[in-house]
Amino acid sequence: MNASATASLKPTFSPLDLQHRPLAWKIGAVIFGSLFLALSSYIEVPMFPVPMTMQTFAVALVGALYGWRLGGLTITAWLVEGALGMPVLAGGAAGAHHFVGPTGGYLFAFPIAGMAMGWLAEQGWNGHRVGLAFVGMLISNAICLVLGAAWLAVLIGVEPAVMAGVVPFVFGAILKSALGAATLKAMTRGPKRAAE
Repeated sequence: MNASATASLKPTFSPLDLQHRPLAWKIGAVIFGSLFLALSSYIEVPMFPVPMTMQTFAVALVGALYGWRLGGLTITAWLVEGALGMPVLAGGAAGAHHFVGPTGGYLFAFPIAGMAMGWLAEQGWNGHRVGLAFVGMLISNAICLVLGAAWLAVLIGVEPAVMAGVVPFVFGAILKSALGAATLKAMTRGPKRAAE
């Protein structure tokens, strides 16, 4: 079996298969993805100084489904919307000041976390390998927590940042990672073969 035949039997990393779609599809995906990210921001458990939302779930899922390039672009577009004053951040918040406040590190971590999950999904850590997808989702969540807490530590100190910005979110990160992996598995219908 030659290399092209082998490639045609390889499952795509995402059921959306956006890397092979025309530009109009990709533009639509960015719009839909930023809307999905915005909606995830409204699912919130108020906490101080950082609220718990479904944002990390959405960020990792967008990365996994869109791939690292388009996923990173989509997440960045959503953050730009928030910075420009659209009510798309946690709880409907908006404005550039959120990027220098207590949540700033988490916001800047989102594209990195999504791109990391997207890259891992492209390497096979996706719905075809649900265990690896779960680990990838955990890594994505961990990136958000580590970078978010690092910025928070600049504002309030290391120990308070860990206690307020990491510890309360660990269990939620595990649950959201499991939900993300299960979502990928549910969306994956088996190996997708290229057209003959």
